[in-house]
Amino acid sequence: MQINVKNCKLIELKKIVDEKDGILSVAEQNVQIPFEIKRVYHIYGLNDISANRGYHAHKKLEQVIFCINGSFKLITDDGNNKNNFILNNPNKGIYIGKNLWHTMSEFSQDCIILVFASDFFNESDYIRDYNKFLKYIEELNWLILIISRKNIILLVLK
Repeated sequence: MQINVKNCKLIELKKIVDEKDGILSVAEQNVQIPFEIKRVYHIYGLNDISANRGYHAHKKLEQVIFCINGSFKLITDDGNNKNNFILNNPNKGIYIGKNLWHTMSEFSQDCIILVFASDFFNESDYIRDYNKFLKYIEELNWLILIISRKNIILLVLK
């Protein structure tokens, strides 16, 4: 699986298999989950085949998303590149970092999504309009370029 967007990676939880007693997978903050977990939520009851979720990005929030039952399609978008994932394995999730647009669709009727989040809900952290997201990313890239150039200038002056 090749991931070509920024702030996105595969998270794979170890499976502990007991032939008669099932499979156990563990997610711990700052171990498998690359941040302190402040919120956990799940999404279920997606019975309408035309359901779509997400359609937003976060300025600061980080998340790891797992499909613990069924399947769904996840698209991540950093403003320049996109990745499509089919999540259908309960021990494989996707890390969605800050400044990453994401959408979810094509939910199986038995789909259950589990999300670990790095912070509490904060509406001001959301970017819910795609064009505003693209503008925000462009402004961030200019700011990074300006900071980089200032550091280069400072290094030359020293």
